[in-house]
Amino acid sequence: MTRLRIDLAYDGGGFYGWATQPHIRTVQGTIEAALHKLLRVPEHDPDEPLRLVVAGRTDTGVHASHQVCHLDIDESTLERAVGHMKVPAVTALEHRLQRLLPTDIAIHRVSVAPDGFDARFSALERTYVYRIADRASEVDPRLRGCVLHIDDTLDLDAMNRAAAMTLGLHDFGSFATPNPGGTTIREVKRATWTRVPSRPLVPARDDVATHGTGDVATIGYVTPTLESGLVCFTIVADAFARNMVRSLVNACVAVGIGKRDLDWFAGKMAVPKREGSTGPIAPQGLTLEHVAYPPDDKLASRAEAIRAVRTLP
Repeated sequence: MTRLRIDLAYDGGGFYGWATQPHIRTVQGTIEAALHKLLRVPEHDPDEPLRLVVAGRTDTGVHASHQVCHLDIDESTLERAVGHMKVPAVTALEHRLQRLLPTDIAIHRVSVAPDGFDARFSALERTYVYRIADRASEVDPRLRGCVLHIDDTLDLDAMNRAAAMTLGLHDFGSFATPNPGGTTIREVKRATWTRVPSRPLVPARDDVATHGTGDVATIGYVTPTLESGLVCFTIVADAFARNMVRSLVNACVAVGIGKRDLDWFAGKMAVPKREGSTGPIAPQGLTLEHVAYPPDDKLASRAEAIRAVRTLP
C-alpha cells in the first residue's frame, strides 16, 4: 500500500463543502469519483475504497488556495494510471486526474508521502484568510465569489483588539461546534486585521505623449492589484473547530461596525457557550491559504501527539 500526498485548490462556491455527502456535490466526492473512474475501481469497493483524508474540512462555499489530503492506494491500482504514458505512475495520476476534474478544482501536485505523514494529524498549523470589501473599499464585481461586501466602514483598530483576545490556547466554544468526542480547545498563533495597501500592478508612467501640438494624447495611470483596499483577516492556528473562523469574523465585524463592544467579545471568550449572536458570517470570503507540516522525521510523532484530546491547563 502506498500513501500519496495530494496538494490542491478549489473554488468552493459550487460545492456543499469538502466532505462526501449522498447525492450532493462536494469536493471530496468529486475527486473520489474521478479517482474511481480513472483507476477503473468500482465505487464502494471495500478492498480499494480510494478514500481521501484531508488537512481541514471546509464548509459549504468556502474556498482553498492550498489544501492537502492523502490517499492510501494499492501499488497495482496506482499503475493503472500509466496507460500509454511513459512517465512514473504518480506523475501519470497527477496529469490524468487534473484533466478529468472540473475546472473549479486544481491539482497542484501528487507525490509519494514520506513515512509517518498524515494530512490531518501531522499538520502543525493552518492559515485562513477572510476578505471583505467595506464602504472604504472599491467593490470589484469580479471578486464577488471570494470577497464579502458590507455597506459599513470597519474600525480595524477595534477589530484587532478583539482579535488579540483569541491568541493562545482557549476554549472557543462560543464560536465553534466540536466534532463528536472532540473539543473546541484550539491554539491561535496569529489573528490580525489589515487593509491591503493600494499596490500598483502597472505603475504610473513618467512619459507623456503628444501629437506635435502640445496636446496630451495619453497620460500616466495606475492599475491596482485586485486585492488593493480590501480588509483581510488572517488567522493561524494548530487546528480549527467547525465554523470557528467564520464565527470569529462575524463577532469581530460586529465590533468593527459598533454593533457590539470589546467587553462583549471578552465575555464570549471567557464563557465558551454557543448562542445566536456568535454564529458564522457568509462563507464566500473565506479561503484556506496554507497548511504547514514539520520535518519528515517529526511527522509520525506530531500525528500521535495531536490525536490526544486537548484540555486547558
